[in-house]
Amino acid sequence: MADFEIDERVDITDVVCPMTFVKAKVAMEEIEIGQVLAVRMNDGEPVENVPRSFKEEGQQILKLINNEDGTYDLIVKKIEE
Repeated sequence: MADFEIDERVDITDVVCPMTFVKAKVAMEEIEIGQVLAVRMNDGEPVENVPRSFKEEGQQILKLINNEDGTYDLIVKKIEE
């Protein structure tokens, strides 16, 4: 059982860099501090860039899950506005 509850989800698999983080960031801005966002993204650039960008903004990366289908779920907790 996971030690976090997902409050909101966003799928950015249909978006290409650099818009991947922009779409994920908009979703992050819509949740409250302390809530958890799940971001579904494609392997490759998004997996490298989106977690790093959230971390640089002060958010807490909880988990990166490989879905074994070419996509990942990034679980991020909102720490700062």
